[in-house]
Amino acid sequence: MLQTETEQGYHYHVIRRAIEMIDAADGPLSLDELAAQMGMSAAHFQRIFSAWVGVSPKRFQQYLALGHAKALLTERFSTLEAAAGAGLSGSGRLHDLFLRWEAMSPGEFAKGGKGLRLRYGWLPSPFGEALVMGTDRGLCGIGFVEEMGRGPVWDDLTGRWPEATLVEDAGGLRPWAEAAFGQRGESHLHILGAPFQIKVWEALLRIPSGHVTTYGEIAKSIGAPKAVRAVGTAVGRNPVGWLIPCHRAIRATGGLGGYHWGLPVKRAMLAWEAARADPEMASSAEIAK
Repeated sequence: MLQTETEQGYHYHVIRRAIEMIDAADGPLSLDELAAQMGMSAAHFQRIFSAWVGVSPKRFQQYLALGHAKALLTERFSTLEAAAGAGLSGSGRLHDLFLRWEAMSPGEFAKGGKGLRLRYGWLPSPFGEALVMGTDRGLCGIGFVEEMGRGPVWDDLTGRWPEATLVEDAGGLRPWAEAAFGQRGESHLHILGAPFQIKVWEALLRIPSGHVTTYGEIAKSIGAPKAVRAVGTAVGRNPVGWLIPCHRAIRATGGLGGYHWGLPVKRAMLAWEAARADPEMASSAEIAK
């Protein structure tokens, strides 16, 4: 089970503040220095990190470093041509999460959601509060609130399907959301997008957790090597943040590029995944020194 909504929001808020502190510092900060700047005891600060990511603040700071994305290009770059794609009508496994997905037909997409019943709810996630939306067949929208606020996130996602009927149903969506955010159990995904966008989003689903790829690599993998800019636009239009992992697409230079829900969220996601993929992370109770 996920932590409570209060815990989720509080923990991500602490992570966001830590990113700002690390960026503003001239060099690495010790556990005591970070904790002091956060107004917490070292023990309290350590517990929050342990609960959120499973590693110490000292180690996690390495993953939050501005240059870490460039290191990922060398150490954990994924060539999508070598990835085993399951196809939109198939199923795939992300860690311990069994994910089933399907695409809406082009005709259905062109109708702007007319005749479609969209359920929605405001639910906790490891990256702050999220607006979660879904059809009867699966999740179709996940937007993160921390950087943008509820209003813009609501307008963004609901504006993609202006003719749909909206029904509040956080309870009904919660099991899929908990599986998606917890990376355990089974979740369903109903992709609503134009055909080119769907090709790009399918490619994103083949990037392993803890790895990254480039916009150019995605373009090559879908047979459109010159369409890097169009691929970047499609990545940015991904309506299902986190589960369709657009945060794993970065620039060939190692720059993060953009992120629709805010760059601090993207950095936190990449750091969170990199920490879990690190073979040296032997214990969730690692002690910072």
